[in-house]
Amino acid sequence: MDARFLGIPDLAEVPSVAVVVDVMRAYTVAAWAFAQGAEKIVLAESLDDALALKARHPDWVTLKDGPPEPGFDAVNSPGLLRSVDLGGRTVVQKTTAGTVGALAVKDASLVLCAGFVVAEATARLLRTRGRDGVTFVVTGEDGRADEDLACAQYIARRTVEAEADAGEFLRRAAASRAATELATGVREGVHPDDVALCLELDRFPFAMVATSEGSLMVLRPYAVPDLADDAVI
Repeated sequence: MDARFLGIPDLAEVPSVAVVVDVMRAYTVAAWAFAQGAEKIVLAESLDDALALKARHPDWVTLKDGPPEPGFDAVNSPGLLRSVDLGGRTVVQKTTAGTVGALAVKDASLVLCAGFVVAEATARLLRTRGRDGVTFVVTGEDGRADEDLACAQYIARRTVEAEADAGEFLRRAAASRAATELATGVREGVHPDDVALCLELDRFPFAMVATSEGSLMVLRPYAVPDLADDAVI
């Protein structure tokens, strides 16, 4: 597999297959939302767009980075979201980097969103597309966030080496700037368990696939079949 690792500003062309990585915390939060029963996640272009969607669909659940804010139901924290019942609900998510990265590659033939919590399922799905080159979008810090790069590199290695060890990659993520900021309270809207939850390897058995549905970019969980099933998305 031909893997490229690019920051959002470096995306000069539309990739065929894109894996958008945001470990701390957008796509850890997204995975937890699905685990809590959410049907789908709409990736919003802006905070104003998220609020406009909420106005049209009052039953949708809006979440954002940072502290609580009027019009938003939740913040981008897995520790806080894990106790919320989202059964059958639509979540609208707007974050600083993760949702931006997915929208930047929305025209790719396959867009996966990932963190460590869905790493193995993501790698398994990529194995079914092994003939394609894969662009890993490292969303944090314009491509320099080591937690996102470490996760992207681990998924890439896991795609071709079934026994690849995650230890080195998790240690890098744990020592990253984002982990430090979350642990020391530099960022707002944080639960004390957020870093640990973001580093929980393969917590969930599904991958997350983003597709355009009308004018919206929508993320859904995808139960990865056995490779023998030769499934095509």
